[in-house]
Amino acid sequence: MPLKINVKSGEKFVVNGAVMVAGSKGASLVLQNEAMILLEKDIMQEEEANTPAKRIYFMILLMYLDGDEGNDYKPRLMEFIEEFMNATTFADVRRALLHIVDEVHSKRYYRALKTCRSLIKYEKELLNYDEV
Repeated sequence: MPLKINVKSGEKFVVNGAVMVAGSKGASLVLQNEAMILLEKDIMQEEEANTPAKRIYFMILLMYLDGDEGNDYKPRLMEFIEEFMNATTFADVRRALLHIVDEVHSKRYYRALKTCRSLIKYEKELLNYDEV
C-alpha cells in the first residue's frame, strides 16, 4: 500500500539513507514500496539523548538508519531498556518498553520509535523539564 508524506518547505528528510531537503514549495511524496524514511522531526542527535527514554530512542534510530548493520546496537539498546525497566514500577511504561522490545526484535524500527516518542513525552511530563 502506498504511503503519502507531506514535507514542509525547507524541511529535511531521509529516504534510504539519503538526506534530502524539500524545495521552496514543499513536497508531497508517495512511496510505492517499502523504504526507510525519516522526517526532520524524527531525527535526534547523539547529544540530545540525555534521558533514559531518549537514549532508547537514539539506539533504535541508529538501528533503523543502519538497516542490516543495526544489530550492532542491540546489546546497548537492551541494556538501556533493562535499566529503565528496573527504575520504574509504572505498568504503562513497562508495557511500552516490552512493546518496543517486540517491535525491535521484529525489525519494525519505525513503530518502535513511535512508541518511544510516547515514552519521551511521558518522561518529560513526569520529570517536568522543558526541552524536547
